[in-house]
Amino acid sequence: MNTRPFDPSVIFTTMPDLLSYLSVTLLVAVTSIILGSLFGMILAQAKMGTHRIPRWLAHGYTYIMRCTPSIVLLFIVFYGLPKLVEVFTSYDMNDVNRAVFAIITFTLLFGAYISEVFRAAYQAVPKGQYEAAVSIGLTPFQAFYQVMLPQAAVIALPNFGNSVINLLKEGALAYTIGLIDLIGKANLIIAQNFGAYGIEIYLSCMIIYWLMTTLLAKGFLALEAHLDKGQTLQAGQMKRSRILPLFKTTPALIKKFQRQG
Repeated sequence: MNTRPFDPSVIFTTMPDLLSYLSVTLLVAVTSIILGSLFGMILAQAKMGTHRIPRWLAHGYTYIMRCTPSIVLLFIVFYGLPKLVEVFTSYDMNDVNRAVFAIITFTLLFGAYISEVFRAAYQAVPKGQYEAAVSIGLTPFQAFYQVMLPQAAVIALPNFGNSVINLLKEGALAYTIGLIDLIGKANLIIAQNFGAYGIEIYLSCMIIYWLMTTLLAKGFLALEAHLDKGQTLQAGQMKRSRILPLFKTTPALIKKFQRQG
């Protein structure tokens, strides 16, 4: 059976058409990250709260979302949410843009994942710092915002960056509900060519995703280094303050050992 030869030029000739729909992919990802982060903060606060029922509900929700595949939740939201809304409000969601369903899905997922990141980062900061801030006259909110939050942000940033990159890649599943984003446009181009050039077009998508994730990773590394600069300098100064006295006393110790010898 004769097969069509691989054509590397298609990878770059189709890239402009794919990039024209990159804004849809980024819109879904950025909106889901913002809303999911807010939702994750609420869940993390409930998990660390003193009330038992909200704490159990937050942990239960996180457990369910972590055990649910992204594509399954996407289909449940896309097919089930319009029926649920129609039963309670008689509102027809069939005309709603498919990007809304993708945003709802990934917001629910990202909120569950990132709540654990926020909770672990906050609990990693020593509680004595919060108590010290309150003891010098700061309000609980000021102690959290000015003392605890900056330190927790540095701790949470690496895992937050990984979660953002994972969400960006999982957003590629949105084409399964008919959303025309980067992957959706790639499938349309392949269909227009009667199934030809599939490998080349998907390689073009892979390159675009590789560039986006690389830029995100570099950006989070730079931000982490910037936020951690003050703590690193302070640690370096403390280390030098401990080492310098040793160098100052070294000549005296040498003379003492020479006299003893």
